[in-house]
Amino acid sequence: MASPTEITPAQLVRLIGTPNAPVLIDVRTDEDFAGDPRPIPGAVRHHYRDTDALLPVLAGRSAVLYCQKGFKISQGAAALLRARGITAETLQGGQFGWRDAGLPMVTASKLPKPNAQGETLWVTRHRPKVDRIACPWLIRRFVDPHAQFLFVEPSQVMVVAEKFDATPFDVEDVFWSHRGDRCTFDTMLDEFGLSFDALDRLATLVRGADTNRHDLAPEAAGLLAVSLGLSRMYRDDLAQLEAGLGLYDAFYRWARDATSETHTWPTPSGAG
Repeated sequence: MASPTEITPAQLVRLIGTPNAPVLIDVRTDEDFAGDPRPIPGAVRHHYRDTDALLPVLAGRSAVLYCQKGFKISQGAAALLRARGITAETLQGGQFGWRDAGLPMVTASKLPKPNAQGETLWVTRHRPKVDRIACPWLIRRFVDPHAQFLFVEPSQVMVVAEKFDATPFDVEDVFWSHRGDRCTFDTMLDEFGLSFDALDRLATLVRGADTNRHDLAPEAAGLLAVSLGLSRMYRDDLAQLEAGLGLYDAFYRWARDATSETHTWPTPSGAG
């Protein structure tokens, strides 16, 4: 049974990938991280002795800290945060407990080098539709919650990438792009090691909408329609991205929790 200041892996996995997820902080030592350099999805690394530096980030939010086994390092750091008025829990069993439960972890070696602010910086073509909204959603929710995205003219993507040390995505002839009949969202799932049922189901939907293969999933046409509608509603690509994050939050919850639910009329007798 978890202590009052612990969260179990089963409880945490239900929060990861949702807009209400706690700030997840990996406080493993460098030695422990080197032994298994795979963070839990959405986690950021931070030194356990420097908890005061986290206070501005955690204001008004809750946090979950984890070390290798869930004992002295994460419990001490979380206690320091609670002493500063932050709602902070530790992960029962730490990273080992998460790993041993067979839950997803991120292949950190594939992450681009962060900038001076600790953010990964990405660049792609302006006027996003499907893949160029789905990929930022995936990165923000599961890989780097502080990632920043630049939308520029197609002819300028590679120049901006070079001048601003940004990582190009969803353009031709770059690492983070389509491969065969699979789209950039698929590539990111493969490279980050994030293949699990809900994201795989969502990937099929994204692929169907992004490559005009509506036979892959009946919902693909709906995703395309909503994506095109959003692109007409917003002149500002970043404002469209913010609206699109909510769209993919909803599709992710559908893919995880609601694919067996249907809707009809009249409502069957006794239905909830």
